[in-house]
Amino acid sequence: MNTADSQCATDTLYYDGRCPLCTAEMARLGQLCDNTLELSDIHAMAPDPSLPERDTLLRTLHLRTADGRLLTGIDANVAAWQHTRLGPLWRWLRWPLVRPVANVVYRLWAERRYRRLYS
Repeated sequence: MNTADSQCATDTLYYDGRCPLCTAEMARLGQLCDNTLELSDIHAMAPDPSLPERDTLLRTLHLRTADGRLLTGIDANVAAWQHTRLGPLWRWLRWPLVRPVANVVYRLWAERRYRRLYS
């Protein structure tokens, strides 16, 4: 997996390294991303008081931007893919008419994934 040097990274994506689908997507993202994205497996991290609790991180994807904002869910996913040449292909998920539907679909998928892995 391509994890950028912390001095070069501007955004950090926190993902569930025990989720097969998440791990597969991060492997692909890691191959394609530039050096301004760091991929961080939640299970390999030391506790960080500046982040939500571990259980919250596991329930949905989180991305901390270079300026300290915390994006979640599909916003985090779309932002992460902007670090690749495929970024423009993901932007339609943020279009005003698509965004609400995409948010609901992601939330339902994330809840199901969390229950399957951790309940």
